[in-house]
Amino acid sequence: MVRLGRISYVNMAPVFHRLNAEVEEIQGVPTELNRMLLDGQLDLAPISSIEYARHASSLRILPRMCVSSEGAVDSIQLVSRIPFPQIRSIAVTPESATSVVLAKVLLPGARHVPLEEEADARLLIGDAALKSAFEDPTPHYDLGKLWLEKTGLPMVFAVWAAPEPVAEGVAELEHSLVSSVRLARAEPEALAHEASLRYGYPAGYLARYFEKLRYSFGPRERAGFYTFLEMARDVGQLEHVPELRFVTPSATRV
Repeated sequence: MVRLGRISYVNMAPVFHRLNAEVEEIQGVPTELNRMLLDGQLDLAPISSIEYARHASSLRILPRMCVSSEGAVDSIQLVSRIPFPQIRSIAVTPESATSVVLAKVLLPGARHVPLEEEADARLLIGDAALKSAFEDPTPHYDLGKLWLEKTGLPMVFAVWAAPEPVAEGVAELEHSLVSSVRLARAEPEALAHEASLRYGYPAGYLARYFEKLRYSFGPRERAGFYTFLEMARDVGQLEHVPELRFVTPSATRV
């Protein structure tokens, strides 16, 4: 049985909405899943884009799946009363490597400190960012929106990766994941209702949020992915930009 990682945020709801596959589901925040995947404790999981790039020599990715947005994403926010260009320090979350690097790309001159320290801005991701945007009147700067304004491309926050040698069943599981997302798109009211019961947000709010998320790793997403990695390299967060290596039946462990 495939050990499948699931980010413990509401953004995973469409992927698992109607997943028709026997898997061992293991939940965690992005940095936890990154560590477990690299330690061989998971067979497949969404991994932060920057962490995939740093460990690409030992990983393969699903060719059709990612987690991205083209514009505002709502769940990655800089919260600050200071105008965005004037932010000089950011208290960053320990839960997401890609979001921290994205903040560095968008504000290369800003100093990063732990989340509990005082700073001009706080970087929030996932459900904490959704909750803050819903409840806190402090200005929020959506990093997905800012990335689109800077590059004109989607922002890929995570790809789905498997450690080599790829476990049996991973290549076939991609079809089930794609089908689950397709079914979620076909019944948005049911998706929002079920996610509302599970995560506690209003269904209408979640329906609008899910419309902003993308899960297909198409040509524009791949262009955005490479652009992000190139910019991460340019600000000293990545040594080199790797070639993508995909999960194929021939790469599967038997």
